[in-house]
Amino acid sequence: MLVEKNVPLQPYNTFRIVAKAQTMVRIADEADVLAVLADPAYGAEPKFVLGGGSNIVLTGDVKPVVLKVEVKGRRLVGETAKAFIVEAGAGEVWHDFVAWTLEQGYPGLENMALIPGTVGASPVQNVGAYGVELQDRFESLDAIDLQTGKTFTLNAAQCAFGYRDSVFKHGGTVQRGVHQTMGLKDRALILRVRFALPKAWKPVLGYADIEKKMAEHACAAPTAQQIFDWVCAVRRAKLPDPAVIGNVGSFFKNPTVTPEQCADIIARDPKVVHYHLADGAIKLAAGWLIDSCGWKGKSVGQAGVYEKQALVLVNRGAGTDGNGATGGEVMTLAKAIQTSVYERFGIVLEPEPVVV
Repeated sequence: MLVEKNVPLQPYNTFRIVAKAQTMVRIADEADVLAVLADPAYGAEPKFVLGGGSNIVLTGDVKPVVLKVEVKGRRLVGETAKAFIVEAGAGEVWHDFVAWTLEQGYPGLENMALIPGTVGASPVQNVGAYGVELQDRFESLDAIDLQTGKTFTLNAAQCAFGYRDSVFKHGGTVQRGVHQTMGLKDRALILRVRFALPKAWKPVLGYADIEKKMAEHACAAPTAQQIFDWVCAVRRAKLPDPAVIGNVGSFFKNPTVTPEQCADIIARDPKVVHYHLADGAIKLAAGWLIDSCGWKGKSVGQAGVYEKQALVLVNRGAGTDGNGATGGEVMTLAKAIQTSVYERFGIVLEPEPVVV
C-alpha cells in the first residue's frame, strides 16, 4: 500500500483547481483497498474515491483519505448469442477503452467517444452522448464495500440507472420503477465494469451533428469507426480540451419537462431547443437556456462560461501559480447561472459534477 501525504490534486482534476489531498492511496487492486481498511490509522477514516477527476469541483483541500483508482485491464470475458461481454478495469481511461473495443471488433460504444474520465466513473454518472447511454451497453460490475471489505457484483437493475444518475450517487433507498436498492454513495469503490456489445450492431443516428456529418460525407450507412471519428471531431470543435483549458465538460444536466411546460416555454421562446423522449417527457437543451440568458463568455473571477458552448464552465487561469479559478468562483458562477435560468424559464438546472 503506497500512502502519499499532502498531494497536489491539480493534476488529478480536469478543472485544474489547486487543492491538496491530506492523504492519498493508489488503488491497483482489491488488496490495496483491504490494506487501507485494515490500517489502524486510515481504516476508520472517511474515504473519497477519485477516478479521472473529470466530474468534480474542489472547493478546498480534501480531508478524507483519497483512494486514487488505478485498476487496469481490458479483455473479452465471454460471449452470448447476442453480445460480446467485454471487461475493463475501473482505472482505464474511458476514451482509450472505447477506441480499443473498436480495434478488437466490438462496436457499440462509439457514440460515447471522447467522454472524459475513467471506466469506473462511467456507471456512477451513467454517462451518455449522441443517443447512447452507458446503461444501454452495461452488463455488470464488481465493487468493494468500503465498510466491510467485501467484494460484490451488481447488474443493471441493481445499479438503479437514471439520467446521469445511479445508486452510487445516493444514500438510503433508491427506487427505479419496480426495482428498489440501497444507495451506495461513499460506500463502494468500483473495481471492474463489463459491457454487452451487440453482435448485430446497428448505428445509433438521429442527432443533428451526426446527420450533418453523414451529409458532408455522403454516407447513409456509416460504420462504427466513422461514427467514432465524427463524434470525436464534433466534440473537439465544441468542447475545450481539459489539457489546455480546465473544465469538466457539461456542467449542468439537460432538464426534462412535461409537454405542457414545454408548450408554455415555446409560446414565449419559439426557438427553444428540445427533444421528445420515449416516455412522453421533453428534454430541453441546458446550453441553449444558459446562452439565452446571456452567459456565454461571461466570467466570475477566473471561472467562465466557454465561448463556444454555454453548457461548459472553464478555468480561465493557468492555475499552476495559484491564480486559476477557485472552486468557490466556479460555484458562484454556477449559482448565478441557475438563478438567471430559473427567473426567465422557471426551470432549476441541476449541476452534473460532484462538489467536494
